[in-house]
Amino acid sequence: MISDELYCTGARVWIPDPNEVWIAATLSEKWTPGQTTLSIEIEDSLQARQIKVPTREKLPPLRNPDILIGENDLTSMSYLNEPEVLYNLQVRFADRNCIYTYCGIVLVAINPYDDLPIYGNEIVQAYNGQDSNNLDPHIYAVAEEAFKQMSRFEQNQSIIVSGESGAGKTVSAKYAMRYFAIVGGSSHDETQKEISLVEKKVLASNPIMEAIGNAKTTRNDNSSRFGKYIEIDFKKDLTIIGAQMRTYLLEKSRVVFQAPEERNYHIFYQLCAMREDEEFSHLGLQCPEEFTYLSHGECTEIDGVDDMVEFEATKKALDILGLNKVTQQEMFKIFAAVLHLGNVSLTERTGDSSKIPARINSTDPALKSFCTLLGIDEDQTNKWLCNRQIQTVGETLTKPLTVAQASFSRDALAKHIYAELFQYIVTQINKSLACREKSQSFIGVLDIYGFETFEINSFEQFCINYANEKLQQQFNLHVFKLEQEEYVKEQIEWSMIDFYDNQPCIDLIEAKLGILDLLDEECKVPNGSDANWCTKMYERLTKHKHFGKPKTSRTAFIIDHFADKVQYETDGFLDKNRDAVLETQLKILRASTSEFVADLFVDKSGASDTSGAKKKTVQVRAGQKQPKGMSKASKQTVGSQFRESLRSLMTTLFSTTPHYVRCIKPNDEKAAFTFDPTRAVQQLRACGVLETIRISAAGYPSRWTYPEFYQRYRVLCKFKQIQRNDMRQTCEKVLNGLINDPDKYQFGKTKIFFRAGQVAYLEKLRSDKLQACGIMIQKHVKGWIYKKKYLAIRKSTLLLQMYARGYLARKHAQFLRETRAAIRIQKIYRGFCSRKSYYRHRKAVITIQALARGILARKRYAELLRNVKAVVIQKHVRRWLQVKKYRMVLKGIVLIQSHFRRRKARLLFKMLKIEAKSVDHIKKVNKGLENKIIELQQKIEDMKKVQKDFDNDRSKLENSQKELERLKGSEEHLRSASNKITELEEIIARLEAELEKERAEKQDLISEKSLLASNAHEKQQEQDETDKSQKEQILKLEEEMAEMKSKMQAEMNLRLDQERKQVIQEMAVEREHHQRLVKDHGRLQQRMENLLEERNAKISGHARHPSDVSSVSIDSSVPDSGINFSDEVRHNNESDFDSLRRRKKFENTESPLVTESQTVNKTGDETEKGAAEIAGSEDTKAEDRETIADDRSTILGGETSETRDGDVDDSKPANLDLGMMLKLQTRVRDLEKERNQLLKEKENVDRRPRSESQYSDVAADHQKLIELEMENARLKESLERLQKAVALGQGGNEEITNQFTALNEELSRRREECIQLKSLLASRTKDSIETAKESYGGNAEILNEDGELASAYQTLKDVNRVLQRDLELEKSGYKRKELELRATIEELKKDNNRQQDLIGQMSQAVSQSAASSDDAPQNLSMSPEQAMQNALQFEIQRLMSENLDMREKCDQLEDKVRKLKKAVKIYSNRLKEHGVSGNSEGVSSKGKPEEGLEEDEEEEMGGKIKYQPTKNYMGMLEYKKEEEAALVKQLVTDLKPRVAITLIPTLPAYILFMCLRHTDHLNEDSRCKTLLTNVINGIKKVSKAHQDDIETLILWLSNTCRFLHLLKQYSGEKSFQVENTELQNNHCLRNFDLSEYRAILNDLAVWLYQGVVKTAKEHIHPLIVGALLEYEGIQGLSSKPSMSRQRSSSHSDTLEAPSTPEHCFENLIKTLSSWVNLMRTHGFDTLVVNQLFKQLFYFIVATAANNLLLRKDMCNWSKGMQIRYNLSNLEQWLRDNRLHECGAVEAMEPLIQASQLLQARKTAEDVDSICEMCSQLSVAQIIKILNLYTPVDEYEERVPISFIRKIQQTLKEKRKSDSSNPQALLIDTKQFFPVMFPFCPSSIGLESIDIPSVLKLGFLVRL
Repeated sequence: MISDELYCTGARVWIPDPNEVWIAATLSEKWTPGQTTLSIEIEDSLQARQIKVPTREKLPPLRNPDILIGENDLTSMSYLNEPEVLYNLQVRFADRNCIYTYCGIVLVAINPYDDLPIYGNEIVQAYNGQDSNNLDPHIYAVAEEAFKQMSRFEQNQSIIVSGESGAGKTVSAKYAMRYFAIVGGSSHDETQKEISLVEKKVLASNPIMEAIGNAKTTRNDNSSRFGKYIEIDFKKDLTIIGAQMRTYLLEKSRVVFQAPEERNYHIFYQLCAMREDEEFSHLGLQCPEEFTYLSHGECTEIDGVDDMVEFEATKKALDILGLNKVTQQEMFKIFAAVLHLGNVSLTERTGDSSKIPARINSTDPALKSFCTLLGIDEDQTNKWLCNRQIQTVGETLTKPLTVAQASFSRDALAKHIYAELFQYIVTQINKSLACREKSQSFIGVLDIYGFETFEINSFEQFCINYANEKLQQQFNLHVFKLEQEEYVKEQIEWSMIDFYDNQPCIDLIEAKLGILDLLDEECKVPNGSDANWCTKMYERLTKHKHFGKPKTSRTAFIIDHFADKVQYETDGFLDKNRDAVLETQLKILRASTSEFVADLFVDKSGASDTSGAKKKTVQVRAGQKQPKGMSKASKQTVGSQFRESLRSLMTTLFSTTPHYVRCIKPNDEKAAFTFDPTRAVQQLRACGVLETIRISAAGYPSRWTYPEFYQRYRVLCKFKQIQRNDMRQTCEKVLNGLINDPDKYQFGKTKIFFRAGQVAYLEKLRSDKLQACGIMIQKHVKGWIYKKKYLAIRKSTLLLQMYARGYLARKHAQFLRETRAAIRIQKIYRGFCSRKSYYRHRKAVITIQALARGILARKRYAELLRNVKAVVIQKHVRRWLQVKKYRMVLKGIVLIQSHFRRRKARLLFKMLKIEAKSVDHIKKVNKGLENKIIELQQKIEDMKKVQKDFDNDRSKLENSQKELERLKGSEEHLRSASNKITELEEIIARLEAELEKERAEKQDLISEKSLLASNAHEKQQEQDETDKSQKEQILKLEEEMAEMKSKMQAEMNLRLDQERKQVIQEMAVEREHHQRLVKDHGRLQQRMENLLEERNAKISGHARHPSDVSSVSIDSSVPDSGINFSDEVRHNNESDFDSLRRRKKFENTESPLVTESQTVNKTGDETEKGAAEIAGSEDTKAEDRETIADDRSTILGGETSETRDGDVDDSKPANLDLGMMLKLQTRVRDLEKERNQLLKEKENVDRRPRSESQYSDVAADHQKLIELEMENARLKESLERLQKAVALGQGGNEEITNQFTALNEELSRRREECIQLKSLLASRTKDSIETAKESYGGNAEILNEDGELASAYQTLKDVNRVLQRDLELEKSGYKRKELELRATIEELKKDNNRQQDLIGQMSQAVSQSAASSDDAPQNLSMSPEQAMQNALQFEIQRLMSENLDMREKCDQLEDKVRKLKKAVKIYSNRLKEHGVSGNSEGVSSKGKPEEGLEEDEEEEMGGKIKYQPTKNYMGMLEYKKEEEAALVKQLVTDLKPRVAITLIPTLPAYILFMCLRHTDHLNEDSRCKTLLTNVINGIKKVSKAHQDDIETLILWLSNTCRFLHLLKQYSGEKSFQVENTELQNNHCLRNFDLSEYRAILNDLAVWLYQGVVKTAKEHIHPLIVGALLEYEGIQGLSSKPSMSRQRSSSHSDTLEAPSTPEHCFENLIKTLSSWVNLMRTHGFDTLVVNQLFKQLFYFIVATAANNLLLRKDMCNWSKGMQIRYNLSNLEQWLRDNRLHECGAVEAMEPLIQASQLLQARKTAEDVDSICEMCSQLSVAQIIKILNLYTPVDEYEERVPISFIRKIQQTLKEKRKSDSSNPQALLIDTKQFFPVMFPFCPSSIGLESIDIPSVLKLGFLVRL
């Protein structure tokens, strides 16, 4: 009960209104008990009224404070009444566009009649797993609550969606099912495919059921005309495994009749839309207007709906559910048959009785179509549609039906057919969705009709309202149960809540002798009628309080339902309840030839419910031993069926936990976001929302926790009442002093429960207290301010008076003087003003005159101009007409002339024809033509001779220039080659010009020849004989050419194979011998290096380490075949000079040749300079480097073998030039490539298809073949000469030059031959055509009667085309060869120069070093090549002997060092036992023993490894093949993060790479691939097994990245060697190209990176909301606590309580800090860390922002301040950890701008600034935040709707063209930024890495 004190002056109340239902008003006086009238003032119109208040209960409802308006939950309001519920819904829906609102456990959904972007996948993810009480109301929140309760408590759930037609029930149920399909699917990868299919099937059932069960009504375009309950089954792992559907009360009457502006079921219109499709042509469909069953409502289309598109969606859904095409076609046939049945015309037979029997025309097309589609007999159907069968005891009678009875029978049959097909489809859907395994639990979605009342209510409305009575009873019991559970849980005293019990109304309907029983009884009576049934109800049910009898009708009755009184008309009740169909009609359907139709209508009275039984075998024949009425008695009525199904439904609902969704239709016009209070309040009363409010108001609707209450109302506390350790005691003291009636509140365990209105009363007290405090403060402050102001004013006044009086006196005197002066000034000024005015007026008049005259002048000028232009136009038009006339006359003259000339030409043509037939004329012409051809051939031969002479002279000149200037030979040769090309081009141009001239002459000859025509018959015979002979010759030549080609090909292939095998064998032998020697040399040289290093270290500690000595040992040990030599060549180039440098260093220390040190130093400097130049030039081309490396290795191999055998003959002359040898070998390879290329071209030419025209000139082809054979022979000879030259080392350059010249000559010769062949073939073809014409006497028709001319012309064109193509191919081929030869010559010249310089320098060094020896005269007589060879042999022998000596010394020194280390270790342990530090004493002078001691101690402790520069290791780890599994197991599978963190960062990657280097060193490809594959698989296996352990993922992500960087760093590619040391370059891989594995490792790193991000998201996701949104870091700045109650029991006390916001923030910071430290400990690259934390911060901000957009309690000023403070702490954390530049701050911008928007001032002047400030927020997000903004206190103002609209309009205008700004409501939390792993080389040398014992890898051996 509300306190009387609240009805004071100024109190806001609600007044009933007939139009608006409720209007707002204000009390003008205070109400006192006993007062019967009350003065009020209407707020909108400010109209004063007097209302009657007869009792206290009739007082107007109070209004809630503005702070409570727009709450998410209606039960959280202080005053719970109907107007407040209605107004709150209107504000949320119309003003804020929020369609969902909670009302306790009920979700109120208002149909927006608009598409809203609030159902996307991002919204699903936002509600998934969240507490729905903290988020905005949504259908997804209800679905999530049901899903959560099912998963936690393993209880079945149900969602009950109700509402009237058009309220959005179907859409709400569809979105609930969609949520379950998304959340409850794809949980496991193994079953993802199967589960996704189940989800699709569940969702596919919606379009099918909408097509066959939904229709357009006046209230809804897609109204469900049946009820359905769908059970979605889940497994134990919460994945969907199936579903089941139950349907209730299909509206069958709609099949045959529709009200105006309504449609039949959608499927009929969809089929009609496909009538033109060939697939449905056999159905005989027409426009919907042509069918009777579709045209009753006169509405066949729906705006915005394409029936054809919808039908495709229906077919697709049928396919998904597994219905095959045959079944679908049978279904469509039945649908079409129903439409044709409605078009069957029933007419009256002859007669004048009122009961005239009906008849159907036998030719009725509709009947024929109906029978054809169903496969039934047409005559039987015609008969039993117009007759019925009556069975008596002994006989069967046939009774004709009237037209009305036949129409009713036809419609009943149509409804029955549709209902059976509907039930069949539902059954098939259930079979498709059936569970294949046992389900753990299910969630049911009930989409059922709401309470309905119309002007005329029939049987359908009666059943619907009966179902709603049952559901309302269940709803009341559930709400009462929840209230009771809450009170018991909080241990408060409570009394029974009185709520409306509708059990009496239900008993009236379903109890014994109730309405349904009486209806079934009347249906059994033979002559039962609706009137008799109504009379029985009047007699037996009138005394029932819920039954009423209307005053004006005898065929109606009234039932007082829970929502309203409804009057039902009994007309049609019995027929609809019987749902009778004639048995004879069913027999016809059962006898259908279609198996589908026969099975569909099989008798189900027997045991037909068993699955698997064939229903068509169960048939009951009427009239055989069955008593009368047996079938009727055994058949259950519709009412009984509905009652049983409803009881089953209620049993299911009572066994589940229900969740309620009440759909409201806001208006009848289907206008978007338009709220009609009258329609809304009717539905609120009918759907139980107000009953929920009433039950809540009867108890304790307002509930506050003790801390929230104290936080809100501490201003009402006194200081002595506060006990901070006991909040409950404090609240009890406060409330005892504020509320006198103890019944107004109750203290529970954790909450305070208030009666309705008490929270508003407390708010009033709080507001009054704050107002009083404010007034008191204002009073004292204003008093002090005004007193201070008064004293200051008084003092100032006295002072001012004194000065004012003196000032006034002086001012008066001054005034008198100024008055006199002013008068004089006025006089002068007035005169000046008068003159000024006069001049101004005069100037204005002159200006006006000038303007007027100008206007007149311009008008005159424009008129003259128009006249002139008109004259010009006339002139051009007249000229055009005359020209047109002249052209017409000229055309006529030309036409006449052409006719005259044609006549003359014909006469002349006849004369020439006669003359051309003479034989003498033809001989004369042919003789002249042959002479011309001979002359042309002679000219061409002469030109060829001249060209050859010219080429010979030029070659001689070039040879002489080469001999004179050898150093400039390359430049001169290039110039001569370019000049030669230019000259050739000029010759070609000249020849082409001559060819054109000859062509012109030839054309003239042909034209002259065409005039001659004689002896055609004789010439034709000769030509035929010639053709026959030529064809025979062509066939013979073709056979000879084929044989010659095959022989040539076989011989050539045989020779090539022999030569190739021989070369390969020789190269293999040489390489094996060379590799064997080089490996021995490398091992000896490495041993010498180690000995030198240790010896130098003992003699002098600062000696430089000869790091370049090991290059030969590693670089030279690589096999040559099939491997990239790009890096090896560079090292080999340097290794040519390593011996000299090492000799120089050795001689400085121990060499006996000390006297010659200066000479050797000078030579070494020059050699190093030459090596640098060569190394720079060698980078130009990879192929040259490979060739040089191979040749040099071959030479060195031969020298080494000679040195090793000891058979060196110094006196033997060296016949081999090194540079020439390199060039000739390169040339040999190039020639082999050219030969292969020529062979390929030859094969292409042989395979090319040839037409008959190409064999027209046999002699030319034969000549060409001979020339090709000669060319092949010349090429073979050239190749043999080159090979001999290469073998002998002589004449390489001359041979190449000669071949180049020969190729140029061949090119010119081929061009000339092509020109001759073309001219000869063209002339022969033309002669043949002219001869053919002459032979037929000039008759064109006879000439070409068999197509000879066309074929001849086509042949000529083909020949020309082939020749032209051959010429172009030859030209391009020779040009390409010429360019390749030029490039080869240039490269050979460069190589020759480079090698000559190198040989010269080395020869000079050798000669200088040997000058002082005893055999100086002999060395001077040596050639440079022999001197170089001797020097190399001497150097190799000396190094080998020194290496052996040094290795022995090194072994001895290692033994001594090992003994010293052990002694120092023992001594150090003794010192420690006596308490002395090991570092203070016992340290050697050089520090080596102590360093080794520390390494051993740390290695035993499992600490980090040390660098050991005292030994020169090769950076490899040797292992056996069988130890590979143990290696992967110890280093990958069993490695723990706690162990790895004690090692150096990414040590496993270094160890794995060192093992990989060993496989590369041994050139074992299989071991390399196996190792890499096992390592990658091991990393994947470990990561998958520990996918929730972020430490493991970080460990292997860092090692994978390091392993990838090592593969790049040591790959040998120059781009990755920029920061490498020389020793690191020496450690590069030599044999394997692992670029493919680099790509695999990169993909693995990306996968691990994504795994780290995913695991990190899962760790921090529970902390985000509490840390950023709920954490209040600023003390004293609190927001309004939430007063909404928990709507369900998903939050159990047994569950673990969530962390407090303070702990969430601390845990978030600690977690992020630990990850940063962990990544840096594992050696993560900074860029990778930045990318990772940018991704994480984007997820954090997106999650927090999405939660903010869905929480009304977070959208206020104080929360915005708290959020901004929390974000600033995160920014400071980023700066502290050096991550502020990683992009995380930019990712935080959306949430920062959202917090700024909450804090910003929201007035009309701030629109532009807000739009600019929120650049990272979308329009939908900004509007959503403004709509959710709720003031914390009353002194804060709400955001006006006008301001929100203005913001929305401004943003749309500004962002109209901005496509980059997102428009979605929520931020996509799954967005993944692209990740990159930049190359990061390691500075750690592989030779310095040791393996700690903690890894247990003792089987690895360092090399």
